[in-house]
Amino acid sequence: MAEERQTAAAATYMASIRPGGRRPRRGGPVEKPRQFGKTVLRLLGYFSKEKRILAVIVVFVLVDAALMLAVPYLEGRAVDYMAGGRGKVAFSPLFAVIGLLLAVFAGDWLLTVLENRLIAGASQRIVGRLRSVLFDRIQALPIAFFDVHTHGDLMSRFTNDVDNISTTISQSTVSLLADVTGIVGAFGLMLALNVPLTAAALVTVPLVFLLSKTVTTHTAKLFSAQQAALGRLGGHVEESISGLSVVKAFGREKQVVEEFNAANNALLDVSIQAQIWSGYMMPIMNVIGNLGFAAVAGVGGILAVRGMVTVGVIASFLSYSRQFTRPLNDVANTYNSLQTAVAGAERIFEVLDTPAEPGDPPDAVELSHPRGEIAFEDVSFGYRPDVQVLSHVSFRAEAGSVVALVGPTGAGKTTVISLLNRFYDVTGGRILFDGVDVRQYTRASLRRAFGIVLQDTSLMPGTVAENIRYGRPDATDAEVRAAAETAGADHFISRMWDGYDTVIGEQSLSQGQRQLLTIARAVLADPPVLILDEATSNVDTRTEKRIQEAMVRLMRGRTCFLIAHRLSTIRDANQILVVSGGRIAEQGTHKGLLAQDGLYARLWNSQTTFG
Repeated sequence: MAEERQTAAAATYMASIRPGGRRPRRGGPVEKPRQFGKTVLRLLGYFSKEKRILAVIVVFVLVDAALMLAVPYLEGRAVDYMAGGRGKVAFSPLFAVIGLLLAVFAGDWLLTVLENRLIAGASQRIVGRLRSVLFDRIQALPIAFFDVHTHGDLMSRFTNDVDNISTTISQSTVSLLADVTGIVGAFGLMLALNVPLTAAALVTVPLVFLLSKTVTTHTAKLFSAQQAALGRLGGHVEESISGLSVVKAFGREKQVVEEFNAANNALLDVSIQAQIWSGYMMPIMNVIGNLGFAAVAGVGGILAVRGMVTVGVIASFLSYSRQFTRPLNDVANTYNSLQTAVAGAERIFEVLDTPAEPGDPPDAVELSHPRGEIAFEDVSFGYRPDVQVLSHVSFRAEAGSVVALVGPTGAGKTTVISLLNRFYDVTGGRILFDGVDVRQYTRASLRRAFGIVLQDTSLMPGTVAENIRYGRPDATDAEVRAAAETAGADHFISRMWDGYDTVIGEQSLSQGQRQLLTIARAVLADPPVLILDEATSNVDTRTEKRIQEAMVRLMRGRTCFLIAHRLSTIRDANQILVVSGGRIAEQGTHKGLLAQDGLYARLWNSQTTFG
């Protein structure tokens, strides 16, 4: 889009749609997840379609946890049978216990394999639905949203943020459930075995919670900052690669590399800090666990000497204390993983919560059999309430006429086109299409009435034929070829490796050839209104002449809006609108405007003098 639709204007749009008027993060310090619990609950809502599979997984996890809780008890019994009564080993019950232990370990292996397979499938289906919802939402967002979000940042949300959620679901949810079950089960069995030993094991629990809270407070902020920095780096890479020819043309490779290094170093710094703080958790928990182990061993030794517990009970209790403290450590580490996932989920939900393009009113009507008569009646518009881009613009385009918009860069020409398509709605006045306010039509039917060829070409993944068919998927091969011939594209398409079946991207296309394909796409759509925004600016003179001849044929019977800087291309327009400062400064035919000796005449003379 034109220069007038840029950062300052878009910032106001975003301020109007975000809670509290906050603008989206583009840099600077990043706060920790604003609503951790609410975000987690919302994320769990995407689990609903997998509830049966998840219920089976929960059962498997609980059974597996119960089996593992039996291990310390069986080990203790084995120790007692080894000691035996009167110094003799009880071989028969010992072998039975060993057999049970082997069966428990086999069951644990089988359940773990089944859990992993089930959670892998469920997690991928969940994030697949999340991607679909995110992509659908992006399609529904207004154009203004993309004025303030780089492509790289949006791609980062699609890839890095979604992948972090996928990893957390597949790896952390099962372990979290198993850990919680292990903690509760181990605590209950410890109480059943010996209360004094349980009290000794619990001495370290306050330390666990205190240190976990300290570490996770820092990691929450750092992981959130890491995700934001990753998005900024992705945006820089995407923009640099897409504009690589400009970078090389102006010899700015060194500066681009320096800017990348700055963004990369910012990501590196925050990532190192995040990993350092998350790395504190394991050694701290190990120290605390060892302290608890020592406390249990010490108290157990005293009780054993006094004959209050057997050696087997102490052995079991030491294992249970491990099963009690180790999951506390794992839960803390899982919480670290959740910080990354929640930070990513908030960035995704930020997009999902952005208001979509307003829907059609209940009484909206379909635009059927459009003639193409368009009128602007005292239209005003501003991307910002305090800055008007268009002010009291009025003109009429008769059906089948050619209207050209000329004027300085940033004067508001492209804004006129954007309002026609209802990419934005007017803030004052009204636009009529066939005598009806465009806001009374459904957006889809209104936009079908327009064929657009922009200066910046946009081709979609697929074959050449599929790109030409983009506006009319049911068009025949003959119609596709005819449209290409009209646009002057058939001659180079026929020489491509697979002709019309050549996949875009598998063969290099010049900017001019890409433009010709977009023109062929507009030709095939056969709309009543054509919009050509510098449609021939990227082709050579010979190709331009061919396109202009084709356009003369194409324009017959259609309303056409031409945006042109080369005034020689619009001499035959029925009406020329000279836009300056958001107003219609002059309007008339080419000869009439030259006779006025105003702004148009000065623009014409400057081009013919130096052209």
